[in-house]
Amino acid sequence: MVDPLKLFILAGEPSGDRIAADLVARLKQRVPLALAGVGGDELQAQGLRSLFPMSDLAVMGITDVLMRLPLLLWRIRQTARAIVKGRPDIVVLVDAQDFSKLLAKRLKAAGFQGTLLLYVAPTVWARAPQRAAKLKPLFDEILAVLPFEPAIMAKLEGPRTSYVGHPAIAEALDRTTANQKGTLLLLPGSRDGELRRHLPLFREVAQRLSGHPAVAGFAIPTLPRLANRLQAEVANWPVPVEIVPDRAARAQLYNRAVLALAVSGTATLELAFGKVPMVVNYVMESHQAREFERIGRPHVSLPNIVLHRDSVPELIQSPANADALAAAVRSLLDNEKARQDQVTAFGELVHLMGNGEADHPRQDPADRVLSYWRQRELTSR
Repeated sequence: MVDPLKLFILAGEPSGDRIAADLVARLKQRVPLALAGVGGDELQAQGLRSLFPMSDLAVMGITDVLMRLPLLLWRIRQTARAIVKGRPDIVVLVDAQDFSKLLAKRLKAAGFQGTLLLYVAPTVWARAPQRAAKLKPLFDEILAVLPFEPAIMAKLEGPRTSYVGHPAIAEALDRTTANQKGTLLLLPGSRDGELRRHLPLFREVAQRLSGHPAVAGFAIPTLPRLANRLQAEVANWPVPVEIVPDRAARAQLYNRAVLALAVSGTATLELAFGKVPMVVNYVMESHQAREFERIGRPHVSLPNIVLHRDSVPELIQSPANADALAAAVRSLLDNEKARQDQVTAFGELVHLMGNGEADHPRQDPADRVLSYWRQRELTSR
């Protein structure tokens, strides 16, 4: 009987949970698997008993981090101890960049000899290219979800990096024409800080655009764990809003959408795969806004980052400005050609992400993980 692959996998937020669960599902089809780690609903559906609630790690912005700093430091120590004690063959840390880097340093200091992989490359190319080389002693390989990242990591002398794509590519829709009228989707984020900053703003925009002839209603696609919270939130809004926690209903929802107002993040990539035109917004804390200005106001939405151009409008705000955001959404609602141009651009994005770049074609993430396991198995014989 073949010994199972002992895998420790950690996801720090819902987008990473989905990526991690996809990897686990792929591995389970190929080899026996002994699973441990930290994750949310999707990883737990794959059989993971999470070491602690994934929500403990889902923070963004210095305010959220400072509020949870003692807990985060405790979780790093707890996770490192669990890995050292469990002696997994392979550790895969999915996104949660700061937590993952500190955990990797702690594991190296403790003498951990297993394979250590980082799934989702840090955005060193946007903020701190000098940090790429500092990651090389920490990770055996980075599994990148954006097609240009392997080439950039090689240029910056970072860890070996392979392009593996994003699991949402499997849900890409064939639609090629923008809707003239439909539901306006609202995606305010999933972290507490994001919801706190964006929900009041999105409420204001929805109220102002409720009478627009292209808008046939409002909906918020969300996670099951947030459904009750959002239902209570929108109960007092001046316009009716449908809460859609069922991922299986997303394709139908995207098909009837006229456009989306979305917080920057993985949701923008999923909307692009669904061929939904969008306006991307993010309300930054003051220190984030200063850093954003310092690094030259780079693109923040994944469609723009992948396509290297302004394919969708972005509004980065500090403080929030409902007038500017409502005007941007109204402008896109009024311009069917602009919505069609986005749908066309998303077709280009789907092709690129489905195939990768010429020198770095898309690979199966399970193949990359198993290559290390098989190498260790041969070495140990």
